[in-house]
Amino acid sequence: MGIETLKKELIEYGKLCGEKNFTPGVSGNLSARYGDKILITSSGSANGYLCEDEFSLIDFDGRVVDGNPKASSEKMLHVAFYKMRKDINYIIHVHSPYLCTFASCGKALDEPLMAENIFYFGQIPLAEYGLPSSEDLVQKTARYFDKYDSVLMANHGFITGAATIKEAYLKLELAESYAQVVFNSKLLGGAVMLNQKQIEEIFTLKG
Repeated sequence: MGIETLKKELIEYGKLCGEKNFTPGVSGNLSARYGDKILITSSGSANGYLCEDEFSLIDFDGRVVDGNPKASSEKMLHVAFYKMRKDINYIIHVHSPYLCTFASCGKALDEPLMAENIFYFGQIPLAEYGLPSSEDLVQKTARYFDKYDSVLMANHGFITGAATIKEAYLKLELAESYAQVVFNSKLLGGAVMLNQKQIEEIFTLKG
């Protein structure tokens, strides 16, 4: 796939994230694997209003090799994810309201409420707080990438990856809904959890 096509995909799904209020203001960043390079949104860009000149092409050391000279300050987080997971080709990092509510409260999304969430996520772990854009954040978050496609970052946001941009977006959409359901269930006195037998039955559906 050509780099211009990748840009169009990221612009399209960035706009969709903006329309759903998953990426308010200039928060978050998007990227795509491009051979032995990474196409990532530039620093200060707004995911919901991306232009073609708001992308940087970086290598796996985080150096800009083409495009906008100011790559996202979270570029090394994306690099770490791609290095660990050869099956991941797209990454979405956002600060969506319900997911950030749980991240800010220091709570992982690990309650077995709904079959769909168990099937697609198992659980969404919470990485310890690290200063945004720091190596500390990268190390604390990357430790989950080997087993999980989606991770909450304490007092920060949410990151997810997938083979296609559509799959990555749908994971984000489902995760935000999951967080909202957990939040709402607590307002109603607490959800009825699925038991271990029911959880194991859900996992058998993966074939």
